[in-house]
Amino acid sequence: MIPVPTSQAHAAVLAALHALAFPPAEHWGAEAFAVQLGLPGIFGLILPGAGLVLARVAADEAEILTIGVVPAARGAGHGRTLLRAAEARAAEAGGRRLFLEVAAENVVARAMYKSAGYETVGHRPRYYQDGSDALVLAKTLSPVAATAS
Repeated sequence: MIPVPTSQAHAAVLAALHALAFPPAEHWGAEAFAVQLGLPGIFGLILPGAGLVLARVAADEAEILTIGVVPAARGAGHGRTLLRAAEARAAEAGGRRLFLEVAAENVVARAMYKSAGYETVGHRPRYYQDGSDALVLAKTLSPVAATAS
């Protein structure tokens, strides 16, 4: 499956996928996605019925704002597909370093990010609404990443 670029018109679809992929306290509504997608440098990608990623590029830095795969689609490589597509899109937009936060206890996601070349560059105590910590990860992107997906 190839991730599909999104626009504000996809806000409800993004919100529905996000609601399936994350606990209720962490859901983003359609309005939040519509607002985000209206801002400069923000882009979204979806794998219909499987997952989403929302990211932004500012100057030469990029950040994944949210990435998730619905439980029924986990374990099939969709997270990695979305991550690679976001890296490529960020590199195409001039991003040279991509950052993200991940829950410190999310062992599966941390393993995926590590295998994709991300390194821990920071720690945010009590970052999430439930009081859990986040790790800040980063990866240097190369212009070659813009042609890979």
